[in-house]
Amino acid sequence: MATTTPSVLIVEDEPDLADLYAAWLGESCDIETAYDGETALNAIDDGIDIVLLDRRMPGLSGDRILTTIRDRGLDCRVAMVTAVEPDFDIIGMGFDDYLVKPVSKDELARIVEQLQLRSSYDEQLQEFFALASKKALLDAEKTDAELKSSQEYARLQDRIAVLRVEVDETMSELLAQDGYRQLCRDLTRDSILRESN
Repeated sequence: MATTTPSVLIVEDEPDLADLYAAWLGESCDIETAYDGETALNAIDDGIDIVLLDRRMPGLSGDRILTTIRDRGLDCRVAMVTAVEPDFDIIGMGFDDYLVKPVSKDELARIVEQLQLRSSYDEQLQEFFALASKKALLDAEKTDAELKSSQEYARLQDRIAVLRVEVDETMSELLAQDGYRQLCRDLTRDSILRESN
């Protein structure tokens, strides 16, 4: 896991809530806060490692900010922290994880820790874990009938299956090299633990 202190931007239009999140994470992270979308876009640059982003804000929505982050090619992890219940539209969105408010201090700390760890993964693993997070979220929020009738969900499952094969092949190749053997075991263990939760 990365040992550097992550730089976290909290984007939340309720200042009291943003300040609470900042207080919760302040001991382990370098924190910036933005209370609106325009301020957030001005604050987001290559120095930001993690963005905690509310979806529903006046002016620029969190969805629009997320699109801008990805369009700019910024290499930061993004978690939506929002009261908006997830729907199938999340499948096409470029976030790494999704928390539904209210969130606890422990949940927020856990997501920042996971996103910091994921930032050290290559793009293939980052995509795999982001899609696996979306699948787990939809599995928890939607009925079996809703999942079975969604073409987006079917495509999500197909992409995860393809990525799983690619990740397994990459892991096998790396396991053949002694120097990467322990790293791969650790990543495989983490993957199994996350999927079982």
